Amino acid sequence: MADKIVPALIPEAGDGDSSAVDLSELRERIDGIDRHIQQLIAERARFAGQVGRAKGKLAAAVDYYRPEREAQVLRRVVDRNEGPLSDEVLVRLFREIMSACLAQQEPLKIGFLGPEGTHSQQAVFKHFGHSIHGLPLSSIEEVFQEVESGSADFGIVPVENSTQGTIQSTLDMFLTSSLKICGEVELRIHQHLLSRGGRIEDIERVYSHPQSFAQCKAWLRQYLPKAETIPVASNAEAARRARSADDAAAIAGASAANVYGLKIVAGPIEDRPDNTTRFLVLGRELFPTSGNDRTSLLVFINDQPGALHHVLAPFARHGLSMNRIESRPGHTGRWQYAFFIDVSGHVDEDAMRAAIDELAAFAREVKVLGSYPVAIA
Repeated sequence: MADKIVPALIPEAGDGDSSAVDLSELRERIDGIDRHIQQLIAERARFAGQVGRAKGKLAAAVDYYRPEREAQVLRRVVDRNEGPLSDEVLVRLFREIMSACLAQQEPLKIGFLGPEGTHSQQAVFKHFGHSIHGLPLSSIEEVFQEVESGSADFGIVPVENSTQGTIQSTLDMFLTSSLKICGEVELRIHQHLLSRGGRIEDIERVYSHPQSFAQCKAWLRQYLPKAETIPVASNAEAARRARSADDAAAIAGASAANVYGLKIVAGPIEDRPDNTTRFLVLGRELFPTSGNDRTSLLVFINDQPGALHHVLAPFARHGLSMNRIESRPGHTGRWQYAFFIDVSGHVDEDAMRAAIDELAAFAREVKVLGSYPVAIA
């Protein structure tokens, strides 16, 4: 069927050639392609339904979801892409198709740091598509709790920002949580100044999350040096407060303006153009390898000479690339520490298993937080 749409929409013509296809014919061809695309999407949805039935009667939507399979599909989309649309656009389109097909069984329930309009909600849509049931929650701790209890199938929490570093509250939750990391999302963060009236000269106070204030401090110093800055739990909460008065504003994403009926006064206003936040997808189980994965570990050690060397050496010996390491108090006793480590590879691979075994011989405890597909587009 796909062969029907191989011919180019517009025949090649030299400069000044008057033989170009007229507008009505172009539109007719586009309409035909649209019909064909719709037929293929319907066919894909039917096959996805057959896959679900082939798995038998499972307990819930979460039992049908396979992140490693989705990652493989999306990587092939990127590999096939020859333009003119970008990888990011095509990945988003295919993510929505897969999201809708999966929702035929039952929409996934995804917990995130709310309320609506947060960057966490944007990360949910980027990773799972829009055919899900979002659960806006009041704190990172509550996201963990809802996934642990089964009230949410998965959760999404921020873990680090490219300019402001680690979100410590997320790391600290892993010290005691049984949850597993089963995915990651990288989201470009664009901050905007939002207000009810839309006039920067009226603004006397600005609400936002502390991380967002830190990401925009140079802009605030230049354009709103006398405004009071008031930290709140989320940028969506900031937008909700800003809608109550003309002299108040919020720093938040553009989507918050739509949700809370605000005007965009200025933006993007982040100080660094590469401002990106990494989010983790929380689940209750480990998934098989996708072929391009990352493993996150939590290593508990006692304070002693050469401790860091003993933590790093096994990965170097087995040729594994370490992407990130950070130490935190282990909360298990005085002068005891935990290392959070990200390593390229999957826990089921031989080299990773060997490195973890060596590490376990030295450490008090090695906890595999998750092996999951590397973020795509």
